[in-house]
Amino acid sequence: MTGLVQQWGVFEALDAAEEENGEAFVPGRRYLALLSHSGSRGVGFKIANRYSKIAKERHLELDKGVAELAWLDLTSEEGEEYWLSMQLAGRFASANHAVMHDKVSHALGEEALTKVENHHNYCWKEDWDGREVLVHRKGATPAGRGVMGVIPGSMGDPGYVVRGRGDVRSINSAAHGAGRRMSRTQAFKTLSEERWREYLAERGVALIGGSLDEAPAAYKDVEAVASLQGDLVDLVGGFTPKIVRMDAGGGPRKKKRK
Repeated sequence: MTGLVQQWGVFEALDAAEEENGEAFVPGRRYLALLSHSGSRGVGFKIANRYSKIAKERHLELDKGVAELAWLDLTSEEGEEYWLSMQLAGRFASANHAVMHDKVSHALGEEALTKVENHHNYCWKEDWDGREVLVHRKGATPAGRGVMGVIPGSMGDPGYVVRGRGDVRSINSAAHGAGRRMSRTQAFKTLSEERWREYLAERGVALIGGSLDEAPAAYKDVEAVASLQGDLVDLVGGFTPKIVRMDAGGGPRKKKRK
């Protein structure tokens, strides 16, 4: 499982695109764009489970209530294994994107003007004031000065290509997306499939696959999220989805009976 999502849409460059020397975009011009989300959920889940179990075994002194916070020293054999495994998961995700975009470009007989990729829910080794530190960005993505990134919305709402401003107060980070308004389980219980379909039709979005837990109403207002990050990123352009391909899902998850 990789959490595969593909969106065809229209990308419109904003004035901020003029600030970057050699920027591929012309402000005000519209471009055909492909946005993909293909992480390493299946691989990452197995890595996390394996090394969380090892960490708990190494720290039996921890109270049951905080056992999930058990850690591994990165200088230990298991710690080094975990770090390398996480790096591999990140490269696995990047490879997924590269293959998809290259195949699409080849099929169309077109060459991409530019590519923007960023990780989220990941850990980086960074230098802060001469010290090497670990920065874990959960629900966030790097936004160092000049670093390009994406703040996606939902299957029916716009997303943004952004350029980091390097705000140290946020540890050079920004939101990686609109963020969920409710859990997947709550979405299945409370949202209307009819209203979901109407919302997409009103915006001219064609959906292939997808499920109610990914409905736009399950997510926060991306416009509001983006507007609150003016200190963290500059908006380079907006992406409006038109054709969305997602995993059809299987409805709400049910707990297995013991």
